[in-house]
Amino acid sequence: QVQLEESGGGLVQTGGSLRLSCAASGRFFRINVMGWYRQAPGKERELVASITNGGITNYVDSVKGRFTISRDNAKNTAYLQMNSLKSDDTAVYYCKTVTLTGIYWGKGTLVTVSS
Repeated sequence: QVQLEESGGGLVQTGGSLRLSCAASGRFFRINVMGWYRQAPGKERELVASITNGGITNYVDSVKGRFTISRDNAKNTAYLQMNSLKSDDTAVYYCKTVTLTGIYWGKGTLVTVSS
């Protein structure tokens, strides 16, 4: 089992920044992929960014140039640096990990961007 603890969400004004963290704990050999997803009210959950254990990243077009995903493999932690936030970024952000034993989700952290 893998437990994921997300932190860093909150209320920020348009143009501001937030940094989300996702710390994984439990029994696992290696985390292959760590990713951030988000779900806005009335919308489907979407991938925001992902990163492999080798550092290969992937972003949804709407956040390219504004968000940066990174990870510290020694700490089993992923980060999402979010800059130039827009009201459209308001959502619950979820961390997801993929290991050899399965796929795990965090409980989510709310990001609210006010205009």
